[in-house]
Amino acid sequence: MLSKQAQKALIRWESHGPRIIKTSFKTKKEGISMNIIQCYAPTNDYNEEAKDQFYNRLQSIIEKCSTKDLIILMGDFNAKVGMDNTGYEDIMGRHRLGGRNENGERFANLCAFNKLVIGGTIFPRERIRKTTWTPPGHTTQNQIDHTCINKSSGGRWRMREPGEELM
Repeated sequence: MLSKQAQKALIRWESHGPRIIKTSFKTKKEGISMNIIQCYAPTNDYNEEAKDQFYNRLQSIIEKCSTKDLIILMGDFNAKVGMDNTGYEDIMGRHRLGGRNENGERFANLCAFNKLVIGGTIFPRERIRKTTWTPPGHTTQNQIDHTCINKSSGGRWRMREPGEELM
């Protein structure tokens, strides 16, 4: 269900199998679209072939988006990106939970390659606010759902440090 305003702005939507859907919307900036890619990635214990197929398909979808457009990548990636952002400082902040799993490594590499900033890692929040999934038994807290935005959309979108003045 879309609001009337969103319906007017909708350019198209595309299903890319049971795990990925992409929608494109007009923005107020002439010639710039907003592409929202919603995903449900295979869990860490899926076979390598299924995970490779998912990430290859996702990469292909991202590559088809214009570099001037806004890309929002979001969903359940079953990816723990971990506390250490060494090598990923451009796309990942220091405010995350736990260690990195294999899916987290794949996801971080995809984001780095496409210059997608992982939003939930940028600002400090209470641990409970970082948690996106708690397994039955409540023994651990996980941050496996993520929202990302492209850093390289023609300089129109930019991260700001807390307290930095808006222009």
